[in-house]
Amino acid sequence: MDIYKLHYPGKVSIESEEHFSLALGFFDGLHKGHQTVINEAKRKAEELGIRSAVMTFDPHPSHLFGDGENKVGYITQYAEKARLLRSMGIDALFIVAFDWALASLSPNQFIDVFLKGLHVKHVTAGFDYTFGSKGAGTMEQMAELSGGAFGTTVIKKVTDNEEKISSTRIRKLLAEGNVEETALLLDRPYRTVGIVVDGEKRGRLLGFPTANVMPEKNTVLPANGVYAVHFTVEGKTYQGVCNVGVKPTFHDPSDRQAVVEVHVLNFDGDLYGKEAFVDWIGHIRDEQKFGSIDLLIKQIAKDKNSAVKILEAHR
Repeated sequence: MDIYKLHYPGKVSIESEEHFSLALGFFDGLHKGHQTVINEAKRKAEELGIRSAVMTFDPHPSHLFGDGENKVGYITQYAEKARLLRSMGIDALFIVAFDWALASLSPNQFIDVFLKGLHVKHVTAGFDYTFGSKGAGTMEQMAELSGGAFGTTVIKKVTDNEEKISSTRIRKLLAEGNVEETALLLDRPYRTVGIVVDGEKRGRLLGFPTANVMPEKNTVLPANGVYAVHFTVEGKTYQGVCNVGVKPTFHDPSDRQAVVEVHVLNFDGDLYGKEAFVDWIGHIRDEQKFGSIDLLIKQIAKDKNSAVKILEAHR
């Protein structure tokens, strides 16, 4: 898959003269709704005998328009998004810098620069996708605004239990620690990508050594608690029990940011500095403060057993 990074008004074209069937959207999470849009763009590419492509934006619009509290975290970071799109068989990915210059483009200008200019022959997007300054352009208008330069397909609302599948809904589920329903909407377990870093080594002293995973910046994490996870490093996947939180038994929660720590089952080796993938399979319990170290150790042993049962049932 070819990846093109574009920035208006500077780099807004590519050397290739090939035509594209384009899926258009931010696609954070690449959930089932997004997959429907992208697979239709791919199907249309095959029908027309052209290349399939996805156009997304960086950063999320909330990082430009919102204040600190309104900036949303990412369900799927760009490297992971690219990996998933590659696995879907997409030929090209356009990542467009989202800044004030881009946000100021009229709907007509956006079409001229980023659709006609990139030789797009078909555009597929969700029913609620908008484009151009202040979201003035809608998919219903795009066919007319294109002047016949390309075709359009509008995907209707994709639902689960009669509720729209959306990135907002997934963020809410993660905030509740509901990784099981999140996986249903994503059609895969929720994944956190990070680097194993040096931690407090407290788990080792308790008899349960952990890998401290530093997620990529602005990554959405599940609610503080204990989870059964799959832990993948260097192409090998292991079972694990993960605590995400502030470790209130040892720290003042108000002074701490959440930390992701995974006790990797049946593993003995050096993980420091390596990229790790944490797939969240099942919620075991909320994070809690224990009155003694012995009580904490007993609970961790129970959590480990619970994780094994959940992971064995997940096979």
